[in-house]
Amino acid sequence: MSVKECDHHKGRKRKIFQRIFWGIIIFLFIILLTILLIWAILRPTKPTFVLLDITVAAFNATQPNFLTSNFQVTLSSRNPNDHIGVYYDRLDTYVTYRSQQITYRTAIPPSYQGHKEIDVWSPFVYGTDVPVAPFNFVSLSQDQSNGNFYVNVKIDGRVRWKVGAFISGHYHLHARCPAYISIGNNGNGVNYGENAVKYQLDQRCSVSV
Repeated sequence: MSVKECDHHKGRKRKIFQRIFWGIIIFLFIILLTILLIWAILRPTKPTFVLLDITVAAFNATQPNFLTSNFQVTLSSRNPNDHIGVYYDRLDTYVTYRSQQITYRTAIPPSYQGHKEIDVWSPFVYGTDVPVAPFNFVSLSQDQSNGNFYVNVKIDGRVRWKVGAFISGHYHLHARCPAYISIGNNGNGVNYGENAVKYQLDQRCSVSV
C-alpha cells in the first residue's frame, strides 16, 4: 500500500507541475501577443530630422592632405507618433566630405521625446588637421578655389520606443543631411561673429532606423 500511495502522490505532483508550467507558458504567450498587437496597431514611425542651418567658422586646407574645419549645425528632430515616445540614448554628430569623415564626433545629450514633440540641437563639430585622402584633397582644393563645397552632416545613435509602460530594446538610428555651401559668397549667408558665416538651409534629412 505504501509503495502505491507514493507512486500516486508522485503522479499528482507531476501533473500539478505540468499544469503550472503550461500555465506560465500560456500567460507569457498572451502577454507577448498583446504587445505585438498593440505594436502593429500603433505602427511606430521613425523620427524626422531637418538641418535648419550651418555656421562655417573654418574650412581650410592648412597643409597638403590635411583639413581644419569648424561648424555649428542646428538640427531639429520631430516625433511624428501619436502614442509612442522616443528615448534618444545616444546621438553623435559629425561632418563628412565625399564620404570621408572630416570632423570629430560630437555627442548630443540623451533625451526623451514625447508624442508629436520637436527638439532642437545646436552642436559644434570641428576637426583640426584631419588627414584627407589625396584624391579628396584635389577636389577639396578645387572647391576652395571655386568658393563652393558640398558636405553631409551625419547623425548616428541608438533609440528606444516607449508605448505606455512598455519600452523596447535599442535600435540604431542613422540620419544624413546634405549641405551645399558657398563659402566665397556672403550673399548666401549671414556674417555671424568673427570669421563665421551662417547659412539657412531647412534641409530635410534621410533617416533609417
